[in-house]
Amino acid sequence: MAVGRPEWVVELSKFEDSGIEKSLRQTIATFIAYFTLLAAMYLLLHYGYPYWTALLLAPVAALFGVKIFIILHDCSHKSYLGRSVSGCFILGHLCGILTFTSFFAFRRSHLIHHATVSNLEKRGAGDIWTLTVKEYLAAPAWKRAVYRIFRNPFFLFGIAPTLLFILTNRFPKMIDRSKEVWSIIFTDLSLALIILAAHFTIGLKLYLAIQLPVIYLAAGFGVWIFYIQHQFENAYWSHNDQYDGHRAAMEGSSFYKLPRVLDWFSGSIGYHHLHHVNFRVPNFNIKDCYSQTPQLQQVHPITVWEGFRHMRLALWDEDAGKLVSFGAANKHKQ
Repeated sequence: MAVGRPEWVVELSKFEDSGIEKSLRQTIATFIAYFTLLAAMYLLLHYGYPYWTALLLAPVAALFGVKIFIILHDCSHKSYLGRSVSGCFILGHLCGILTFTSFFAFRRSHLIHHATVSNLEKRGAGDIWTLTVKEYLAAPAWKRAVYRIFRNPFFLFGIAPTLLFILTNRFPKMIDRSKEVWSIIFTDLSLALIILAAHFTIGLKLYLAIQLPVIYLAAGFGVWIFYIQHQFENAYWSHNDQYDGHRAAMEGSSFYKLPRVLDWFSGSIGYHHLHHVNFRVPNFNIKDCYSQTPQLQQVHPITVWEGFRHMRLALWDEDAGKLVSFGAANKHKQ
């Protein structure tokens, strides 16, 4: 157990059981639902129904796409399929193809995220670009402009997610090693074969008409969830010399209380403080773990409406110890 972690954290290990039966049942049901919805969208278009009728199914298909990504996420922590390493890696790559994500590349950046979350000296891997007030005010005008565009909700949730999954994920990053690079190549080639097969069967235009809105909605919702997990007003941030990993998990990771249906599709990842306390707990055990651990229940939940309010927060104010808006940061100039 890491230094500074209380004894009750050890007891969470009893919820780490990721039985193969539960994992397979969840995976099979999710895959069947996802492909059935894509097939239904295809049939509606194939038989001449208006495009909007197919688009009505896109949000539901996108939610199942999010669920597939949650399975990938659990596989990246080896907390799925009875914690079988080979099983997790094979299933993770399959889920990665369906979600336009290289499994090993995601796994590396995500594990770095877990090790460095809320650490001001270790920003930049597996997180959302965040500047402090002092850094923002000291930055040149062009960098401030780029940052404001990046943190604009329209770009951050409406444009950036699709660019991330369709374009950015296709290329290696500085942190990637040979294993991650080969995983990216494998994923890209697999996607190329799918697109090629679509071209010679249903047609590229029809494939894009189905796949693009599903990716767009799934990516936007996924990035929104990830944003609220760590971007909230009183989130814990610290310099490396004072960094406390347990505080980063409990206070730097939110409890985002989603409606029941969205909580199911997102694999209860809104209980994010729990996930950072013990990432070995699979998504289907999270609620039981939370309900049986009083210490986890002490974290104040963020509601959906409160989540929207946090969209305006963009900078970490070291003096105030909280995230603030650009307007609040500008007062420092005066």
